[in-house]
Amino acid sequence: MPKAKSNPSHRIPRVAIAIMAAGKGTRLKSKHPKVLHEVGGKPLLAHVIAAATKVVPAKDVYAIIGHEADRVRQAVAHTGIGFVLQAEQRGTGHALMLAREALAPYDQVIVLSGDAPLISPQTIRKLGDFHSSKRPAMTILTAQLQDPTGYGRVIRKSQKSPDVKAIVEEKSATPAQRKIREINSGFYAFDAKLLFAHIDELNNDNPHGEFYLTDLAAILGKAKKRVMAVAATDPHEILGSNTRAELVDIDQRIRMAKCRQLMTDGVTIFYPQTCVIDCDVEIGADTVVEPFVQILGKTRVGSDCRIRSYTVINNSVIGDGVLIRPACVLDEAQVMKGAVLGPYSRLRPGSEIGEGAHVGNFVETKKTRLGKGSKANHLTYLGDAEIGDGVNIGAGTITCNYDGEHKHTTVIEDGAFIGSDSTLVAPVKVGKGAYVGAGSCITDDVPPDSLAIGRARQIVKEGWVKAKGAGRQKPD
Repeated sequence: MPKAKSNPSHRIPRVAIAIMAAGKGTRLKSKHPKVLHEVGGKPLLAHVIAAATKVVPAKDVYAIIGHEADRVRQAVAHTGIGFVLQAEQRGTGHALMLAREALAPYDQVIVLSGDAPLISPQTIRKLGDFHSSKRPAMTILTAQLQDPTGYGRVIRKSQKSPDVKAIVEEKSATPAQRKIREINSGFYAFDAKLLFAHIDELNNDNPHGEFYLTDLAAILGKAKKRVMAVAATDPHEILGSNTRAELVDIDQRIRMAKCRQLMTDGVTIFYPQTCVIDCDVEIGADTVVEPFVQILGKTRVGSDCRIRSYTVINNSVIGDGVLIRPACVLDEAQVMKGAVLGPYSRLRPGSEIGEGAHVGNFVETKKTRLGKGSKANHLTYLGDAEIGDGVNIGAGTITCNYDGEHKHTTVIEDGAFIGSDSTLVAPVKVGKGAYVGAGSCITDDVPPDSLAIGRARQIVKEGWVKAKGAGRQKPD
């Protein structure tokens, strides 16, 4: 039986996504690249890349970068996308001219804005699928806004027609056209062959001297090529971040959506409008988050935890059943199940708090492992320390880890008891089950099951105050 011939018209089109990310963001009044300003705990561009790479592989996504290009590239290089350099920013049309070599081999090119982080994979697919099914030269993603002021209006050939007659900028629109609420989002899909066949017809005869992609609608129409529009289901997805106020508004939308998602998954968040929870955070069911909590970065929180008010947790891992009392600060720390922290504890990078351990008020740890069931409840600094299971650290204890040039480790083995106000001068080891007397300065290793006392013998001089104070005036 002869092998059936494939129909080239039915093959899956090769799709590339180009993200406009070269701008300076002048209206943000910032020296930093616009697309690196953060919302929801990540750069604007990172949100757009995350949505794009759910639609096509990262190798088919290209960010067109320009202002502070090296910083932008470095910030998102881990995503595996490609980059096109637009060293001189001369408009969106100019950006695609420079991307011609990268994009020309594809069948379809989807264009996204690097400063519009609310765009979803579903909407990108909707744009691409519409373009693939209708096969126009250009498809414009539009949105219906209650207040379209400032946006270009999309003029369809008729009210129900998907075909676009023109895109009219507001300053050029007639009073009747200004009443149209359907706007151009700045997101497009193109037939790649037709795009690059006509892109050189763009001109920069405008007040800014730039080449605009919007002009391609008229150019393609004049060439008798079809230009169509498809509306976004959620108009908020196309919102850009041109001002600080818009940045904050988008940040609030992202964070509130994150809170709603967590609550749907079984997390209780009291007064979510007061909490700052980054979009990559994970929290288990039956955990309770009180008001004014910040959970940042890629933090993972287990189930049945309680995180009390004014706590800040960054890039940390919290086990199940952990109680974090008010105003604790955790940064790149790990806390095992059933541990209790705070209030006012600070866990610096490298802290590992064991199962059922307690870290109390005004206790600071850094690069320290505190073993299972161990306790450091009051006014203590533990730095560069290896602390075993069932250890009690008395109030005011300090590990002296720095000699002025190098850091050294303190080792406290299982079951040891460190008396209050002790100073452990590293490198030093306190053996299993050993005791250190209160107020001691320990500079030598303490053998297991020993008592170490490193303080001067107490001297009492009876009558000294009376003799010394003869003739002193009594306080008022």
